[in-house]
Amino acid sequence: MDQIGGEANDRASKLKKPTFKHIESELYSYHETLKEIQFLRNNIMFTKENDDENVGGGRRSYISSPTEQIGTRLATHKRLNKLEEIANAIEKVYTGLPEDYRKLIELKFWSKPQIYTMDGVAGKLHVSKRQAMRWRDEIIQITAEVLGWR
Repeated sequence: MDQIGGEANDRASKLKKPTFKHIESELYSYHETLKEIQFLRNNIMFTKENDDENVGGGRRSYISSPTEQIGTRLATHKRLNKLEEIANAIEKVYTGLPEDYRKLIELKFWSKPQIYTMDGVAGKLHVSKRQAMRWRDEIIQITAEVLGWR
């Protein structure tokens, strides 16, 4: 990612605190989000919806092909789309980061149980606590930019 370094740091202060906390929360719950996405997709694909209640005749007002119905429900499910947008942004940012930044994400946000403080993460990465916090801030800032959040 070309935003790594001082450039992203300058913009990090412009990110609203609730947005920062929200993205941080999304990073912590990334794996649960992936599970929820799969659950919603399975629920949409394998449950029967839109039974024809058109008893009086006339044309049906919905798509009759089961495959098209499932595709339409997947494409228009707001919660599923929002979760996929967030998960895709996190994955895009993660894969574009240098190895040390990815290790920070794994230690700080994805290790279960959460055993590392920022001091512990910094120690594992062999950097200062302040440097680890700058990296975290940059990761969150870049994720906000990918999501289009402010």
